[in-house]
Amino acid sequence: MNIQQNISLKEYNTFGIDVTAKRFVSVESFYELQEVIKQEKDIFLLSGGSNMLLTGDIEKLVVHVNIKGISIDAESESHVNLTVNAGEDWHQFVLWCLDQNYGGIENLSLIPGNVGTCPIQNIGAYGVEVKDVITKVEGIDIATGKRIEFSNEQCLFGYRNSIFKNELKGKCVLTSVSFRLTKKNHTLNTSYGAIEAELNTQGIASPTIKDISNAVIKIRQSKLPDPKEIGNSGSFFKNPVISTDHFEKLKEAYPNIPSYPISEQEVKVPAGWLIETAGFKGKRFGDFGVHKKQALVLVNYGNASGKDIYKLAQEIQQTIQNTFGISLEIEVNVIR
Repeated sequence: MNIQQNISLKEYNTFGIDVTAKRFVSVESFYELQEVIKQEKDIFLLSGGSNMLLTGDIEKLVVHVNIKGISIDAESESHVNLTVNAGEDWHQFVLWCLDQNYGGIENLSLIPGNVGTCPIQNIGAYGVEVKDVITKVEGIDIATGKRIEFSNEQCLFGYRNSIFKNELKGKCVLTSVSFRLTKKNHTLNTSYGAIEAELNTQGIASPTIKDISNAVIKIRQSKLPDPKEIGNSGSFFKNPVISTDHFEKLKEAYPNIPSYPISEQEVKVPAGWLIETAGFKGKRFGDFGVHKKQALVLVNYGNASGKDIYKLAQEIQQTIQNTFGISLEIEVNVIR
């Protein structure tokens, strides 16, 4: 076990925040990770660093989960069951699946991060959530060092949520995720207007899963900054769900307010629209700010601190509460 001292985490988080890990170790196998956990329980887990905002140096042992590998567990004429290790890059895994003509995750193209963190957040985009294709999640119980397994139902998936963000937060390390994908007769989800519009622009009437992926990639690239060029963590806030009564009152003042019905009693309102309407879109404060094309994305233009960005997030939350009476929930994991 090669523990390094005083390692910068700037290259290990997509916000590009330059904080220091007092002690750092990268593990590349399940058993190596088990050995680390046997020796040290108080650890800070790091995977793709795509859904976190670091606001200070990390005193705990930082464990970089870098376990790679994809295996086929079973397949039939119509479906394939895969197990993918936690350290695999999510988007590269999506592209690999497309090359094999495996369908089900094409709408989740270009989402940053690693496979091991996808169940924690229950990543989703353009009408699809990863819970729809996950069969099980495996990991290690930090207290005992033993292997643990969760079925889809045991993960308690919700909107950008799971048991791993709540009851099991800090209690286990996810090491692999298993998926059930289609090999033919793929169910294509083009329900989001942006995908249909992009396919129409390209003159594609009968899209393949690759066509949908390409459309999603083009849409995301037109709206979202590349973390390799501008530090960010994608959508910083969740889209809030409010009562229908509340929405109808807001509609009187804001006739153009968009919404997505959840039930007869509730609607989802785009957080990006709220933030833009409140005047934050494109605002820059020195080295940090709100992205000019997508108000949901907070960015680090160079040398901003995590505290700077978190303070901006709190200001946005307060303004949205005061203006619309809506509580915005942060989607990114803020490490304080």
